[in-house]
Amino acid sequence: MLSASRQLKQKEAMYLMTMSDPIADMLTRIRNANTAKHDTVDVPSSKMKLAIADILVKEGYIKKYDLVEDGAFQTIRITLKYGKDKNEKIITGIKRISKPGLRVYANKEELPKVLGGLGTAIISTNQGVVTDKEARELGVGGEVLAFVW
Repeated sequence: MLSASRQLKQKEAMYLMTMSDPIADMLTRIRNANTAKHDTVDVPSSKMKLAIADILVKEGYIKKYDLVEDGAFQTIRITLKYGKDKNEKIITGIKRISKPGLRVYANKEELPKVLGGLGTAIISTNQGVVTDKEARELGVGGEVLAFVW
């Protein structure tokens, strides 16, 4: 067990480190917590991450998320969702598509369908962060952030 001062230093270091892809970090934390069958996972907060968490709730992939104030930092606490027992995962896969080194864009005709429409593509548009279905309804394209199934 780590001492309280060492835990605080590690937490401060986590927030002070620059991250090249915070969205990939969020998706990886969710994937790892889901694989380890954790109930919740904490993610450093941003507007983009809140929008993604909101989509995951609306699409039924996670139960809920809460914004937790931790001193000067805000954290998103995501409550994961499982089937009747924890062996049945709701999120079977989550993948980052557009990355800082290779951005992936799709116009309204090229919007991807994940698993033939069974999964969800998360798209960043000029109308905000939406699902692939919502982007088709709005008639807009954008940056393909992630696939969830």
